[in-house]
Amino acid sequence: MRILFVEDNKSLGEWLARTLRKAQYIVDWIDNGAAADGILRTETYDLVILDLALPELDGAEVLRRLRARGDRTPVLVLTADNRLQSRVAELDSGADDYVAKPFDVEELEARIRVLLRRSSKLANPLVTCGDLVLDTNTRNFALAGKPLSLTPRERAVLEVLAMKMSTTVAKAALAQSLFSMDEEISGDAIEIYVHRLRKKLESSNATIVTLRGLGYMLAPRSR
Repeated sequence: MRILFVEDNKSLGEWLARTLRKAQYIVDWIDNGAAADGILRTETYDLVILDLALPELDGAEVLRRLRARGDRTPVLVLTADNRLQSRVAELDSGADDYVAKPFDVEELEARIRVLLRRSSKLANPLVTCGDLVLDTNTRNFALAGKPLSLTPRERAVLEVLAMKMSTTVAKAALAQSLFSMDEEISGDAIEIYVHRLRKKLESSNATIVTLRGLGYMLAPRSR
């Protein structure tokens, strides 16, 4: 899952970006609002973590412009201003959640998971497709009750497909969820990861379906 993190404090930005990457998120860290606004016009993210006090363009205006374009990407506001009036104003402006600095990183990660589930319309933390189960809290997969061994890229592909189960996910959308701005996006790599995942799911009653010209979909296997 791909996150845009907008924060101008260098030490906080480096630390949280590193922490989220260790948690297997794809993170693009931007340190000013104008750049974030431009990136959000061209790139697709699963979540935005947005500070309010930003240079060049403040976070409130970044959020206003995002929602004015009809973009429904979940936004978690991260700021030192914890006044009730400020919290209400940002939620009314289209923010999905609000965390005040200083914060506990475990709580922040839990809020991230909640927003990702909500945007995927998932009420249950366990996502099931036949005998394949994704625990969205641990972000680990199990197959027939046993842990499924996956490389980080394989897990990332399968996670996106599971979070959007029974929905077609375009190859380009999958690629954007796997690669940061600093990496070259490769459609061929997606095909390789999907092929490997199919091999690992051969014995299960879940499969990845290719819809030619449209993309991929995780669905129960037809018997």
